[in-house]
Amino acid sequence: MSGLPIDRAAIERAAALVAGADALVVAAGAGMGVDSGLPDFRGDAGFWQAYPALAAGGTAFADIASPAAFHADPRRAWGFYGHRLALYRATAPHAGFGMLWRWGQALAHGAFVHTSNVDGHFQRAGFDPLRIEECHGSIHHLQCMLPCSDMRWSAAALAPAVDAAACRWLGPLPACPHCGGLARPGILMFDDTAWLDGRSAAQALRRQRWLETVRRPVVVEIGAGTAVPAVRRFARRVVQQHGGALVRINPRDADPGGLPGVGIAGQALPVLAAIDALLHPDASR
Repeated sequence: MSGLPIDRAAIERAAALVAGADALVVAAGAGMGVDSGLPDFRGDAGFWQAYPALAAGGTAFADIASPAAFHADPRRAWGFYGHRLALYRATAPHAGFGMLWRWGQALAHGAFVHTSNVDGHFQRAGFDPLRIEECHGSIHHLQCMLPCSDMRWSAAALAPAVDAAACRWLGPLPACPHCGGLARPGILMFDDTAWLDGRSAAQALRRQRWLETVRRPVVVEIGAGTAVPAVRRFARRVVQQHGGALVRINPRDADPGGLPGVGIAGQALPVLAAIDALLHPDASR
């Protein structure tokens, strides 16, 4: 929990906006996963706390989360991403995911998720995979490093074997089934010109077609930072182009920035639970 006092008037306003909408747009950044126990890598200090082996060499998040890291030392790069893959698989989405799903179920046009998170937790929480847009890709999909083709494939059969203390991949490195070369996660990294974005582009097209059918969307933006503001920009664009309102949930910068709606300072789960208590007072939590 963030420890921040929750603004009751803001909670009531947010609940009214959700109840009065005909569609829910969930815009989620890294802060959405914090209450599940996932690190959000806010600054190098937070990143190094999660990965002390990389801290010892002064390796920043942007250094390891890049194609250059795979070219320079593929076992270290896969040590990092293999650990993340195992962590995301082992971590259960927190109860706030289910609350958002329930809100969408009550609205005429349901819900659509736009997220920069690559963990696949919205799918695990029950959201329709055809109503999810992963703008930075997914760690649960792989592609060729080159790439030798446009082929992407599931990482379901990949069993990470990682020396976490050294951040090193153990055993054979993941390989492209087409050319036999090194494989990489299907994630948009820093300074990345080789990411295969076809899957995300198809998701974005489905989202845009869905948005054209709604009239009063409420955008619930959660844990979207300003350092990489892709999710915030998306949320603003939806409100400006499709009407409706924004509910911005963030422990540090919750101001809605002049858009119709409300900002609530706090972490995802306690704020979502407070709103849900007004929307579904009889629901068990």
